[in-house]
Parts: sequence; C-alpha cells; structure tokens
Amino acid sequence: MGRREFQRQGGWQWIRRGPMLEIHQCNCFTVRKAARRISRFYDDVLQPTGLRVTQFLILAALAKAESASVNELAERLDLERTAMGKTLGPLDRDGLIRIEPSRNDGRFRVVSLAPKGRRALQDAVPLWRQAQQRLADVNGEQWMAALRSSLSETKVEGISGDSED
Repeated sequence: MGRREFQRQGGWQWIRRGPMLEIHQCNCFTVRKAARRISRFYDDVLQPTGLRVTQFLILAALAKAESASVNELAERLDLERTAMGKTLGPLDRDGLIRIEPSRNDGRFRVVSLAPKGRRALQDAVPLWRQAQQRLADVNGEQWMAALRSSLSETKVEGISGDSED
C-alpha cells in the first residue's frame, strides 16, 4: 500500500481498526529471528578461529571454487554485491583472501583464498562440524535436513515486491 492509499484508508487508524497484527505470525520475522539466533550460535562456536560464520562461508565457497569474481561470490552466497564487498574487506585486510583485477577484464575483481585463509578454514571446519552436530542433537538430524530442504525450496518468485530471486 502506497502512502496515498495509506492516508486514504485513515493512516495508522486503519491498522488499529483491522485485526491485531501479531509479528510472531509473520513468516519473515520468524525466519529472520531464527537466522539471527543460528548465526549467533555459529559465531560463538567459531569464535576461537576469529571468524564469523559469514566469513567462514566465504572461505568455504572460495576453497571449492578456487577463485571467483566478487559478483559470482555474491550470487553464490545470495548476498547483495555491496554487502559482499564490505564483508570481503576484513578478510583481505587480514590476509585470508586475495582480491586482484581479472586477467581477462580489469573491470572485474577476482577473489581467491590466500594460504592464511586456507589454514583458517582448516582450523574452523572441525568447529563448524561441531556446530552442525550440536544443532542436529538438539533438534533432530531429520528435522534439520527437512528445514534446510524446505527453506531451500521456498518460493518467492513472481510475488509482488520480489527482487528477481
């Protein structure tokens, strides 16, 4: 609803007249809340390595791909390109990754795993596996697998307001 329609409906009075809005029934709120809680859990488990889970996932993606453009990496991890750039900065600064101009097209930057990043990833993998197992122990392995599958298959394409995903 646009601003004019909102005002035409009576502004906030329109919301107050309708059924009570319960944020705990909002799909987006529930998924975001769970994602934040799970991210904090992984961050805590990975803390001895100095990596956050987002950084760990970037290093893991680079270990598999060997190198990728910033755009490809952002797409692979479903991050906005600008957010990816900000996330890569500390990894580059700390010598965990290398960011270099593409040999084929200097307008693009290519990211690769530095030896220090490979060692950090090797140190982090057992902790990540521990986090995976702890979540499975608490929630059930089948439930965690079903959750990953369900979230991966959740469709939003074609819904008004969707941003091309």
